[in-house]
Amino acid sequence: MELPSRERLSFLYRTEEGSLDRAGWRCGVAGLLAILVPLTLIWLALFPYTDHDLSKDPFFVWQTVVAYAYLALYSLAVLLIAVSFVNLSAKRFRALGRPAPLVFAGLLPFALLVAGAMHWLQPRVAEVMPYWPVALTDLALAAVALWTGYALGVREGGK
Repeated sequence: MELPSRERLSFLYRTEEGSLDRAGWRCGVAGLLAILVPLTLIWLALFPYTDHDLSKDPFFVWQTVVAYAYLALYSLAVLLIAVSFVNLSAKRFRALGRPAPLVFAGLLPFALLVAGAMHWLQPRVAEVMPYWPVALTDLALAAVALWTGYALGVREGGK
């Protein structure tokens, strides 16, 4: 399998201009997922080391430093992947003739970031925030993800 050229990658991920067929969109999303999934698995492995209690642990724990350094890089990567997804999806929405393709293209990354924030926040404020808003956010995320996947990757139409 041949890797895409630099110009093709730039077209897919760096600009929202142009249009794309559903096979091109699926291929572009697969490329983003091929980066995101391993990065997320590494973060899940490092996440337990972010729990650092100074009353029990020494001030400097190298595993905690590594976990938080990775978190900074992971956060940047997630934001860049989200921007790339928006650019990729805007092309597909444009090919389908949707008005304001950037609005529709940004819906899934926005829903993902809100759901992630809810999952992060709720355990920290569990005494004032029950779990049901998190579950509703997850349901909304699932609906947006299914709609986006169908509209861009399965539905006929466009160029």
